[in-house]
Amino acid sequence: MSEAGLSVGVVAKRAGVAVSALHFYESKGLIQSWRNTGNQRRYNKEVLRRVSIIKAAQKMGISLAEIGEQFETLPSNRAPSQRDWERMSRHWQASLDERIAYLDRLREYLTGCIGCGCLSMKVCPLYNDQDKLAVRGPGPVILEKGTGHSRN
Repeated sequence: MSEAGLSVGVVAKRAGVAVSALHFYESKGLIQSWRNTGNQRRYNKEVLRRVSIIKAAQKMGISLAEIGEQFETLPSNRAPSQRDWERMSRHWQASLDERIAYLDRLREYLTGCIGCGCLSMKVCPLYNDQDKLAVRGPGPVILEKGTGHSRN
């Protein structure tokens, strides 16, 4: 590596993140730096695009682990391209579609039964001796797995 490169402060400012975020991303293997002869951390300019992708993906609710999985498919010697972004975003679209469906169910059942088995509401359709939804599993089965069950 040459002595050139971007300092951590420059990258943080240009990417719109805290220096601590860069250190965290690096600890997770999402970005890379090197040390110059003065032992200062330096980044290639390509890191700016990686950080931008991390920020965009996080805004969509994509976990750092999922981002890391996609970054593992990228060459480390260049910035992610438009084609790379399109591939990653297509991959994440299915996850987003699932989350949207989950949030739609949550909105639908927000004030009614979610099938949690808590038996705490007098109008809960589970409030009986034969908790019919228990066979579908623990937790909020209507919300998690979805059913044709109507709200009260």
